[in-house]
Order: sequence, then structure tokens, then C-alpha cells
Amino acid sequence: MDNRYDPKHIEPKWQSHWEKTSQFQVTEDPSREKYYLLEMFPYPSGKIHMGHVRNYTIGDVVARYKTMKGFNVLHPMGWDAFGMPAENAAIANNTHPAAWTYDNIAYMKQQLKQLGFSYDWDREVTTCRPEYYRWEQWLFIQMFKNGMAYRKESYVNWCDPCQTVLANEQVEAGACWRCGQPVRQKKLSQWFFKITHYAQDLLDFCEKLPGWPDKVTTMQKNWIGRSTGAEILFAVENSELSIPVFTTRHDTVFGATFMCLAPEHPMVGTLSKGTPQEGAVDEFVQRMAAQNRSSQMLETYEKEGIFTGAWCINPMTGWRMPVYTANFALMEYGTGAVMSVPAHDQRDYDFAKKYDLDIVVVICPEGQEITDVAQTEAYTGPGLMVNSGEFNGMDNITVQEKIADYLETRNLGKRAVSFRLRDWGISRQRFWGAPVPMIHCDDCGIVPVAEADLPIILPENVALLEGGSSPLSRLDEFVHTTCPQCGKDALRETDTMDTFVESSWYFERYCSPHCDTAIFDKSAVDYWMPVDQYIGGVEHAVLHLLYSRYFTRVLHDMNLVDFKEPFTRLLTQGMVCKETLSCPEHGFLFPQEARTEGDKCFCTRCGNEITVGRVEKMSKSKKNVIDPNILLQEYGADTVRLFCLFAAPPERDLEWNEQGVDGGFRFLNRIWRLAHEWMATIKDAAPYSGTVDALDEDFKDLFHKTHVTIQKVSGDIEDRFHFNTAISAVMELVNRMYAINAGAANVSGAEVMRAALESVILLMSPIVPHFAEELWETLGHQPGSLSTTPWPEFREDALATDTILVVIQVNGKLRGKFQIAADADDAAIKEMAMADANVARSISGQTVKKIIVVKKKLVNIVV
Repeated sequence: MDNRYDPKHIEPKWQSHWEKTSQFQVTEDPSREKYYLLEMFPYPSGKIHMGHVRNYTIGDVVARYKTMKGFNVLHPMGWDAFGMPAENAAIANNTHPAAWTYDNIAYMKQQLKQLGFSYDWDREVTTCRPEYYRWEQWLFIQMFKNGMAYRKESYVNWCDPCQTVLANEQVEAGACWRCGQPVRQKKLSQWFFKITHYAQDLLDFCEKLPGWPDKVTTMQKNWIGRSTGAEILFAVENSELSIPVFTTRHDTVFGATFMCLAPEHPMVGTLSKGTPQEGAVDEFVQRMAAQNRSSQMLETYEKEGIFTGAWCINPMTGWRMPVYTANFALMEYGTGAVMSVPAHDQRDYDFAKKYDLDIVVVICPEGQEITDVAQTEAYTGPGLMVNSGEFNGMDNITVQEKIADYLETRNLGKRAVSFRLRDWGISRQRFWGAPVPMIHCDDCGIVPVAEADLPIILPENVALLEGGSSPLSRLDEFVHTTCPQCGKDALRETDTMDTFVESSWYFERYCSPHCDTAIFDKSAVDYWMPVDQYIGGVEHAVLHLLYSRYFTRVLHDMNLVDFKEPFTRLLTQGMVCKETLSCPEHGFLFPQEARTEGDKCFCTRCGNEITVGRVEKMSKSKKNVIDPNILLQEYGADTVRLFCLFAAPPERDLEWNEQGVDGGFRFLNRIWRLAHEWMATIKDAAPYSGTVDALDEDFKDLFHKTHVTIQKVSGDIEDRFHFNTAISAVMELVNRMYAINAGAANVSGAEVMRAALESVILLMSPIVPHFAEELWETLGHQPGSLSTTPWPEFREDALATDTILVVIQVNGKLRGKFQIAADADDAAIKEMAMADANVARSISGQTVKKIIVVKKKLVNIVV
């Protein structure tokens, strides 16, 4: 055995062995319990970053641990290769998305292998490959036939820099989720998936995901946004049209004095057409389309609107209500129409004051005069109904049911439920995506591609247009085709699908990635799915995770899967963070562009003193990133893995610390030196299996510590994923091992040390697999056998201890502690406590009122 730990030699050796022996390749085995461990697959954006390293290390530890526990573990990896992230990066680097993507995949795959992750690479999927998106196109066609996919013209979120539509979930505070630029409204014909069909089911099952973090299910509940209320019909004056309004406050309908429609509402143009207001309304609608229309930003705008030239009738009062289009009304809430009750809604109150509209009080607090209500602001509290016809004098909360009954019996409205969730717009006007498999025929309309013609292949040999626009619509050989129904000339759809479509079902494809006769092999999916443990960032809570739940329901209703929820347990790991460094001349700096002198930092490019900023998420834009390749070269993969797990619990943010990485490397060296020191003594010894009482005191103590550590580490990994405390427990065991001199060991002592060292290796093997494999082989075990060696079990008899630690308090304040025989009775414990010198000083001259012994752990002396 070398006396020096050399990861540059050890790690390539074991990576090569694992690959040659297909160590992590698995197949379905009904005789074994399965465990499907999955981390969210990456965009092939260029290089693996530290966020990837942490995420995948967490998953790899669990996968290796579960394998050692006897499970048949599926642990696959692939590439979320289509979409704007890859396309924008390719454009920025002046290359083609296909070339950029495939080059990055090759590079990142090599990085992942260097980190020693236990992936079954035989199951690798790449979403931009035709063999993958062929089945996505097939599923789109089935969804179209079932009414789950449809096309309509509507206002959509449009990002000018990215030249594409965004789903509501991809607009963050009014900005594009990818480029961060403002999003505007644009009217287009788009393809949608009817996710709203499952709104209630998705909401209900948020309560049936006990393995998910509460923060994620709460975010999904809020995004689905169920509201109960009433839908009320307001007839348009001198027209057969009615404006349906959803409200949760139908108790205030008697106070509705005007109507506000969202600028995107389809009735706005209809109502203003032919009126003197038509031109002004059109101008207002266009101006609103250019605004940030997110609900967050609307709260900051001054309320404004314009009269459409039309009136509607309040069905409860008969009053004429002017119909406005207003910037605070949103199509994404309810029906996009707001019955405005200025006396009882502050937003409506402000609008009414601005445009001199009527304010009618219909709820009055008990004990107040009606003339005192809503004089300076809206009254939004409870009270008694006034100015409300037959409902006057009733409590406004309980009256809601009576008003709902009134509306329904007179066909003026109905009880209703509204969801914030809107159908998923999946059309993208970008090149790098799966083509939508539909054809436009003048005679037959929009029809699906014949399934025998799938996949509709995205041509990868064409250049992008200036600004990143898709060339598909100008590519004659792609656009021009024949109708599969009538055989006449037709045009192919040139939109591509949202990248989140690919990631909404990839976990099922992993179960049978080579299946070429169906979207997947159902028997394989029946065996492996659902995913037992999913790991990824919380930023995907209302995008990928919600879409995946939706897609699984679609597959379930098509009888392709027997479950509704794709992920049984979810872990959302924290971010990797580091302080920023900024130079007054060069802006943000990479860590390697700074040098430290004493307690100051200086720019290596210009010599200026630099500012050390706050610790925040690593990002390329702020350059507070650490290149994993540098760490791999200096320390090796196992040290990097160890630091990622030891620095913080997985759900917490990890603050980067160079000293922590170095400390991890020193710890591995410490284990290595311990093994080297004891190897000659324990090489031919068997792990101790005798009785505890037969051991000398030092080795009895070590045997006890070994089994306490096994129990601790097993619980930390199995129950909590607290790898940091598991590693800390192993460190304590190593410290105990170092306290024993190798020359002092007899036969049983050598066997105890052998058992302790094997336990350290086994417990650390999921965390530092190359290091552990090397030591395992050095101990004489079969090369490469460690990953399939059973996880160590602790012995109950070894957990017992001859003595216990008792803490002494005087009037609740700590005054001492002592060891005593585990079988000592309370009287002996009291006697020992009173004999303590520090206790004697504390109670000197005072009367002892009582002595309380608590579970043989604590003595409290009351004076």
C-alpha cells in the first residue's frame, strides 16, 4: 500500500473499472425491490458547474447507499437539450445550436464520469435526438385527438430579445425567465395544452405528496389558485351579448357601478366598434400590450382605463354601468372582467375617484351610519347589508349563499369555481425545438401528421436567421408537404414545442430508452415508476414539476401508466454560494483574478483594491463561480464530493469555502495514513465477531464506538439525508481509532480495528467511492466489489455501555458531571452527585430541599 493518498492515480483506475464492468447497469428484476433515484437532468450549456456537482453528488450518495441496502437501483442521466437555453448560448458563441449542444454533451458527460457518479449510461437520453422527440410528437397527436391539445388566437407573453412566446409560468416579475428582459403582450395563434382540465386534481393531490417539501406544494397550490364564488351575467345594453364576471364577493353585487375589462379581453374591440371611442380604445389597448402586465408590476402602476362606449346592466339593481377597459384587469384572473364595487374595493375606489364614477355603499359596519362609510377609502370589512333590496339587514358573509340562490333561480348567474392556472401555451417561434406535428390544409383545416411519417425531423443543417429567428418558415423543403387526408398541397406547422414538454416525461423514457415500438415499454414503466426520490432546484416548482404532474395524468388517462404522481419524494437542494469580487475598473472578477495581501484583496489585472461583496448564489454574470475542473485537478473528485456534502445539509444553501475543501482533503489523507499504519497488523485479520465482554477496555470502547457510528450514519442517510452529520460521526470514529497504538493490539484487538476500518470504508463509500474502493481492495477484498457489498449493520449488544454520563445542576444551573455504572440506582447517583467538589462549594451553608434524578441522566439539587 502506498503511504500517500494519490487521487490522480486512484480515480481514473476505478472509473475505468466501473465502465468496463458495466457496474451500474441494471435491468428489471421482479424478485428485487426497486429504487428509482433521479436528479433533474441538465441543459447542455457548456460545463458542469458547482450547483450540478452538489445536486448530483447528493443523488449519487443515495443511489449507492440504496444499492448497498439491497435495492435494485435505477440511476440514469441524460440531457435536456432543446430550447432557448441551448439556442441562446449557441448564438452568443456564434455557432449552430446542434453543434453547440452535441459538443457540450460530450464534454459534460466526461466531467460527470470524472466525478464518479454511478449512472447507468446505457439509458442515456438526449431530447434533441429524433428517437426521443418522435414519441413526443406521437403524444402530441394523441392529445390533439383527445381535445387535450388545441390551437387558438389569443394574447400571449412575447419576449422580443428571445423572439418567442412564453408560458405564464415562464414570466418572472414581468420579465423573461431566460434573458431577464421585459415581456409584452402579442396576439398570435398558438398551440395550447389543456392543463386546466386537471386543475382540481392537481390541487387535491398536493395534499397527497407527503414526501414533498411544504414550500413546493404551497407554491403549486398558490399557482393553481382555486377561488370559489359566483359567475354573474351582465347584459350589454342594446345587444344580445352578456359579460360573464367571476367574483368571490357576490355579496357586493348591489354596489357594482361600472365594469372593467382587461385590455386583452376579446369583447373590448367588439364593444367599442362603431362608437366614438373606437380609436381611443384601440390606442389604449396597444399601449397596454407594450406594458409589463404581470400582477406584481400592475400593483405599482397608477390605475387607468378608458370608456369603451358601451354600457351593461347590473342584474340585481337594473342600473346602467359604463364598461371600461382598465390596466388593472387581468385576463388570467376569472373571466378577465371585473364588476367594480368602489365602496368596498380600494382599487375600484381609486379608479372611481379618478374618473368620477358612482360609489354606492352596500355593507355597513354595525353601529355606524351609512353616510360615514367609504368617505375617504373603501370599506373592506364585514357588516350588514344596505342598499341591497330584500337582503338588507343580513350579515354580508352568510348572505352570499342566498344571493347565489337568487342568481341561479333567475338564470342571472351561478355558483362557480375559478382557477388562476391557465392552459399551457407550448408554441415557440424558435428553431431549436421539437417540431409541432401538424399540417395546415386549405380543404381539411389543421390535421395531424400521419403517425407513420413520424418523426418530423428538425433539419440540423440550416443556419439561423439574424436575431435568432427560426428559419423553418422560409425553408421550402420543410414547409411544403401534402395533406395526409386529401393528398393536396399543404403547409407544415413551423412552431416548435416549449422545452418543458421534453422534460415532462423523460423520467418514463429512462425506463426503456431503446424501445422503438412505443413511447415506452409499459412493463418496464410498471416496474420502475414512480420515481422514488427526485432531486432538483426549488426554482422548478411551478414549471417543470407542475408540468410533469400534468403529463403523468395525461398518460394515466390514456391507460399508458397506472399512477398519477411521477415523484414519490422530492428533495430541493440549496444553492451553492460565494462572495462576489468587484474591481472599480474591471467590474466583477473571477476568483482567480484576485490576490490577497493581508486582509485586503487586489485585482491581478490592474492592481486596484477590490471590494468583497455579499455571499450570493454562484452565477456566471457575477463571476463568483468555481470551476470544478480546477478542483478535480488539485484535489480529486472524492474531496470535492466530500466538501459538497459536509459543508451544509442538502436543503440549505452551501457557502463556498476553500479551507473547507482543503479540510476534506486532509481528512481523507488522515484515514489513508491510519490504514497504512495498521495495514500490516490487520491485513490477515477477520473483522471481530466475538462478545463485547471479551475485549480489553480500549478495544471494547472502539467496538462500541464503531457500532454507534454505524447506527448514526445509517439514520442520518436513511431518514434525513443529513450527510454532514453522518460524515462528522465518521470523523469522531477515526479520532477514536487514532487513540490506539498499533503495537498494542492483540489478536482480538486487530480484529476490532479491522472491523472499525472496514466500517469507515463502507460508511464513506457512497460519499468517496474511488477512495473507498482502493482501500477495500487493499484490505484484500475482490476488486470493485465494494458497491455491491451490503451496508454494515450495527449490533445491539455493542451499543450498550458499562457507564453513563450524569449531569449535575444546582437550582437549574450546571455545576458538574460524572460517569457512573449503567446499573447504578438513584440512591447511588444522588450520593455521587453530593460528593462532587464543585457541588459542595455551591451548596455550602445552605439547606438542601430536594434532590431530583431525571432518567439517570440529570441530577437537580434544589436549595
